[in-house]
Amino acid sequence: MPVFVHVLALAVFAQGTSEFMLAGLVPGIAGDLSVSVPAAAGLTSAYAVGMIVGAPVMAAWSARWPRRRALAGFLVAFVVVHVVGAVTSDFVLLFGSRVVAAVVNAGFLAVAMSVAAGMAAPARATAVLLGGVTLSCVAGVPAGAWLGDVAGWRAAFWAVAALCLPALALVFRAAPRAAAGGRDVQLGREVRLVLAPPVRSVLVRAALVNGATFATFAYLAVIAKDVAGLRPGGVPVLLAVFGAGAFLGVTMGGRLGLRPVTGWVLAAGWLALAATSTHPIPLYALTFCLGALSFAVGSALVGQVMHVAADAPALNGASATVALNVGAFAGPLLAGAATTATTDYRAAAVVSAATALIAVMTRR
Repeated sequence: MPVFVHVLALAVFAQGTSEFMLAGLVPGIAGDLSVSVPAAAGLTSAYAVGMIVGAPVMAAWSARWPRRRALAGFLVAFVVVHVVGAVTSDFVLLFGSRVVAAVVNAGFLAVAMSVAAGMAAPARATAVLLGGVTLSCVAGVPAGAWLGDVAGWRAAFWAVAALCLPALALVFRAAPRAAAGGRDVQLGREVRLVLAPPVRSVLVRAALVNGATFATFAYLAVIAKDVAGLRPGGVPVLLAVFGAGAFLGVTMGGRLGLRPVTGWVLAAGWLALAATSTHPIPLYALTFCLGALSFAVGSALVGQVMHVAADAPALNGASATVALNVGAFAGPLLAGAATTATTDYRAAAVVSAATALIAVMTRR
């Protein structure tokens, strides 16, 4: 695996930490900026929407740029908006900075996927990049929450900005200069290609699998406390267990690829979690296994997108980014509707199982 792919993964790790650390910083932001907790929590939704909108827009806008300029430009903008977020006392400006951060994050990830897939086997390369996201869940997010507790939420923003600087220096030093398709990039043709049935089918399955994953992940902490009765200290451990499984999963997905049986096993696993989550030991075991299998399938599907849409180098990474974030945005919404209707948080895992089954049925 080329060293530069790991440089990209470092930047993705910093960006993933920024995306997910908000969950632990909401109370501090709400208190410091004198806004309600739901308003502060809305920063997470703003980031998800920014990722969905930003990926295709930024990828198309930067399609004819040299890859070094695109990667460095997006990363510089990411650092700047985190500095703005760290110093502002205006919630509206903070909200705007999170949207901009998500847009440039999406642009960076779209270009990084395309560059990495051109330097190594697409499945392996995307697995390394997604490994940066899962490592942010295992290490970056808990570290951000801890830093927010001991030094305030602004310190977490400063830390993310600082974490990007080594990756930025290495991007300037080692990134390829060539554009995705040179001056002859034909965006209209690439749009038609990524919307064609072979690519669209994989994108839909990627969105469904990620939706299934985040439908339950969004409710994992409350399932741990209110269903399994774990002590407060057990919740971070359970989230770390999920992250460890996810990191193993992206490695498995990159090496093994997608196998038809995994979708059925995934659906059965979510149902098993719904049925046994009142008991801590099965909850821990299934959380690890489902984290691994979900991210194995998800990373394999992303690799498949990059392969099937290889003739759309400017937009294949963007389309994969959009699919993943549509799932991450829609899954928790569906789970929220189900848990509200049933007043049972285990309904989130049932939603995950149903979504995974739909993904299986859409397989060509």
